[in-house]
Order: sequence, then C-alpha cells, then structure tokens
Amino acid sequence: MNHHRRLRSFSLSRNLTATVVLSLFLSLTCVAVASFNVTSISFDEGYSPLFGDGNLVRSSDGKSVRLLLDRFTGSGFISSNLYNHGFFSAKIKLPSDYTAGVVVAFYTSNQEVFEKTHDELDFEFLGNIEGKEWRFQTNVYGNGSTNRGREERYTLWFDPTREFHRYSILWTTKNIIFYVDDVPIREVVRNEAMGIDYPSKPMSLYATIWDASNWATSGGKYKVNYKYAPFVSEFKDLVLQGCAVDPIQQVSSAGCSEKDVELESADYAVVTPQRRTAMRNFRTKYMYYSYCYDTLRYPVPPPECVIVPEEKRRFKDTGRLKFGGHSHSHRRRSKRRSRISTTANSDNQAEI
Repeated sequence: MNHHRRLRSFSLSRNLTATVVLSLFLSLTCVAVASFNVTSISFDEGYSPLFGDGNLVRSSDGKSVRLLLDRFTGSGFISSNLYNHGFFSAKIKLPSDYTAGVVVAFYTSNQEVFEKTHDELDFEFLGNIEGKEWRFQTNVYGNGSTNRGREERYTLWFDPTREFHRYSILWTTKNIIFYVDDVPIREVVRNEAMGIDYPSKPMSLYATIWDASNWATSGGKYKVNYKYAPFVSEFKDLVLQGCAVDPIQQVSSAGCSEKDVELESADYAVVTPQRRTAMRNFRTKYMYYSYCYDTLRYPVPPPECVIVPEEKRRFKDTGRLKFGGHSHSHRRRSKRRSRISTTANSDNQAEI
C-alpha cells in the first residue's frame, strides 16, 4: 500500500511539475513578446450598450465596464462602428465560483447587417460547475457558413477569474490570429480554396454575457443556477484598431488600403519563431478539440487546415466527441439578445 501511495505521489508530483514548467514557459514567453504597440480607449470613445442596459455598469472614469447576468437578462455592448479588418482586444476577468451555463463572448460579427451571409470571429468562454475550470472556444465563419463550423476548444494555464488577462483578435486580408495574453493560440491563413468562407465584410465588435444553459456546460447537462447571480464579467483596456466603416453606408470614406498596410505591418501581425513555439506549446497542452481532426465530421479537412502530425495523434478519436449539438443560428441570436426567464434554474452541482 505504501509503495502504491509513493508511486501515486510521485506521478502527481511529476504531472504538477510538468504543468508548472509549461505554465512558466508560456508566462515567460508572454513577457518576452508582450507590450504590443496599442492604445486603449474609453468606453464612450468606441462602444455603445447593446442590451441589458441596467446590467451594463461603466466605471467612473469610463475606462472599464462590467457586464452582468441575472435571472432577468444578460447584457452586452457593441462597437460604434463596423471595421473592415482590424485588431480587437480587451483585458477580461470572468465570473467565479459556480458558472455552469454561463457564456461570456468577445467577438466580431456583421449578422445584424448581413443576416444570411454574415461573417464572425469568436472567443466564447464557457462556464462550469464550482471547482471545475472555465473552458473556451474560438470559431470562424465566413459568408454565412454556419454549417461548416470551425471550432477549436481549449483550457487555460491560469485562472481567468482571479485577475485580468488580455484576449485579442487580429483580422487582416491575409490571416486571422487569436491571442491570449499576447501568445498566439490559433492562426487561420487565407488561401484561394477557402473562397467566400474567409470573412470579408465589415464587422462590429461585440462583448456579451448570457444564459446558454441548453449547451454550454456538458452539452446542457448543467444549467445556470441563479442562486449565484449576478454573474459579473469585467472588461478594461479596450482596443479598436482598424479601418472604421460608416455603420449606415458600410463604406469607408477614405478607403482602407492604408489601414490594411498598417495592420499587416504591426507587431501583433507577425508570428515570430518565438511566438510560433509558444503557440505550438499552447496547442499541445491546452487544445482539446479541433475541427481539423474531426474525421467523422470532416472526412476531408477543410482547405485552411494545416495538419500537424503531433496534434493529429492526440485527436485520433475526436470525431466521436460531442460538443452540445446546439443550433448555430439559435446560438448566434441568443448571445446578442438573450433574455432570461424569471424562473431560476434548479440547483445542480453534480460533478462532471
């Protein structure tokens, strides 16, 4: 018995050491490549309330905002302009404790303008039961291609509820990069085979918190429990860089070629060898689903997929995994204007 205990203790210690080492590596990488040359703006300089006005709380200096979800409504904000490519970024702190069924989204979209042919780039943070970690996913849609979802799902190397961390989306004519704390976690490089599936129309930036009890946690098994409400997500150091487009005319008065060049030459647009290493390490340790390796869903990987043998070996059974089975169109409508029933969901804290 003591022998088994020692072996178990050694195994736990070894796993903990490996996790700490990788976390330290990623942290050091962040320090090495941090400090993108970006300028934050106040809320009123670039954003407007979207829904749930009473649950959107601005700081006295206007530099940060809280989004609340209670039993009556979620809340959200939207950029005042659409952008024809851009860099969209914010430091975000997520709700803590029991957050099953809660989704915090930070994303670009133009569905309000192009309902049937919309483009979208997503960060969606998925709450969990108490004691379990937040998970999140990124997704890419172009020209209404919601039947060809491009989800990837991940965990994090830190607790996103304890302090602020920066999340960023870069969208250019050539590529899309998702960043966490200045570490690139995903890159989609445009190619001809993607065709109209590559986002190409002006988009707004959105941030929302809403009730996604029907799919967000264990495929809807665990619901939002309003005994723990309000659920509070915080946003600060907001960044909007790109070619602003008139939301009515949807055409830039000055053209976007100069802004596109500026975006593509910015520090955050360059995936250096150091960043490439950080991205590879992140994806090896923290990515637990990728559509590129879902061979049941896509027997032939979509054209933008770059198959990495080391990654593929980890996802040989991915096609059998299930992630909610929810309707994309319903989810997109819900995260913008989710209105919560006055009936609280039952208290459900069973372990996953």
